[in-house]
Amino acid sequence: MMKMKNWGWLNIIWIGFVFTSCSWNASPKKDDETVKDTLTYTYKTVHERAVDCGTKPDSACTVPTIKYPVFTSQQKLNDTATRKLTSLFAMDGKADTSVEQMSKNFLKAYADAKKSEPRPGMFYQLNSYAKVLMQDSSITTLEVGGYTYTGGAHGASTTTFINWNTNANKSITLDDLFTAGSADKLKTIAEGIFRKEEKLSDTASLARDYFFKDNKFALNDNFSVTPIGLKFIYNQYEIKPYAAGQTELFIPYTQLKSLLQPNSVVAKFAK
Repeated sequence: MMKMKNWGWLNIIWIGFVFTSCSWNASPKKDDETVKDTLTYTYKTVHERAVDCGTKPDSACTVPTIKYPVFTSQQKLNDTATRKLTSLFAMDGKADTSVEQMSKNFLKAYADAKKSEPRPGMFYQLNSYAKVLMQDSSITTLEVGGYTYTGGAHGASTTTFINWNTNANKSITLDDLFTAGSADKLKTIAEGIFRKEEKLSDTASLARDYFFKDNKFALNDNFSVTPIGLKFIYNQYEIKPYAAGQTELFIPYTQLKSLLQPNSVVAKFAK
């Protein structure tokens, strides 16, 4: 009788293994496939090579690459994503009118620099993207970021977000989420988490290692909506030296529940 039981358990384990193996072997969804959720989109890639690339690999010559989603019948969201992308590393501080123009102007800036200040082995880099992080019936969250190098001491990277109210067809701001007059309470909660993450006491000065105005903690508006909380990112040079990279600050809804507007798009996550 004991042997029969053992064989029964072995059969169950074997069936489970076969089922799991089938799951592992399933073809993953490709980035360029149309994704059908509340909003549909396909990813588009702009990829160009400088005229002097020749047979060099992309990693060794000037090759702007920009990948981003194009949403079906959502022109306002597409325009918002385009503006965000073209503003990230705008040449001369002026954003381009399209992603394609951004790529061409980047190549022109490289060609002009090569003529005026030629250096052996010099090349520029631009790798930008926008990607969908989350979608549900009322929110679409995109991360927009990238890296660029244009001949200086080092490159620059940045990460920003678009939180889109799909019903209202507009970006979501902090004012859309929190009750009026709650800014100071939000800041206090955020600073408490920041000091804990940075291993600072409640009274430790921020003067030496941070770039906050007047040495006082401040919460920026560069955030993404997630199902469990709000993720804020301070980019390079924003509050710390370049070498320190980005600083992430995550605030769970459990600490924000009393401050959220009851009918905001994130209220359902805080229940």
